[in-house]
Amino acid sequence: MRPVFRDANLQKVLDRRGYVQTPLLDASQVDALKRFYFDTLSQSGGSLLAAEADFKSKGEITYDFTFIDRNPAYKRLVFDALVAALDGPQRQLLDDYRPIIANFIHKKPDGGEVPLHQNWAFVDERRCTSVSIWCPLVDSSGANGTLQFVDGSHKRFGEMRGPMVPWELNHIQREIIDGHLTPAHDIAAGQAVILDDSIVHYSGINRTEGLRLAIQLILVPREERTIHFHMNPRALPTRSRSWKLMSSFS
Repeated sequence: MRPVFRDANLQKVLDRRGYVQTPLLDASQVDALKRFYFDTLSQSGGSLLAAEADFKSKGEITYDFTFIDRNPAYKRLVFDALVAALDGPQRQLLDDYRPIIANFIHKKPDGGEVPLHQNWAFVDERRCTSVSIWCPLVDSSGANGTLQFVDGSHKRFGEMRGPMVPWELNHIQREIIDGHLTPAHDIAAGQAVILDDSIVHYSGINRTEGLRLAIQLILVPREERTIHFHMNPRALPTRSRSWKLMSSFS
């Protein structure tokens, strides 16, 4: 399979665990991104509700996530800024990848749980790997909802993943969270976790009163055409559809 990393040792860790942790941004870069977030927040259109965003959930989304913002112009502004900020670091780490989605992720106090899940599928994972770069802009820990993983669960479940597509692990989520997640590790601001988008992972509630802000950049091999799986349960209750996407899809 096509490599993700330029560094063979990082590639070995990714192949084994499904994610790696590595330095990404220095303190000045972290501060610049936090300033950008608050300086432009007034341009946000607010997050869509779960039903509007095509998430299979009846609950409230208790975190702010740029990809489901109501204002396309704000999403483009954030995308351009995060791509520019991470362009140098990601080029040094990754083997010719291009970004397709960028997010600020802000967890509200006493909220912000991201349920156990795999990220959507963005490429044919039999051929290659899409990855997410997740980087906290404040120190991240179990107290404010850092990432936790099921080590080695990548490339094993849910080849077709997207909005409304049933997930084969849905009925055992609680068992996995209680017994199979890695312990929550402290991740300093500016450190990054780079994960295979197919890995099973989870992020708990922000139980602090402080700011819990992170960035995410999703990337695919430069030569690969992106895909998107979607199911309309009213029209095709047992069948998912896939599309090949242009870079302007949002």
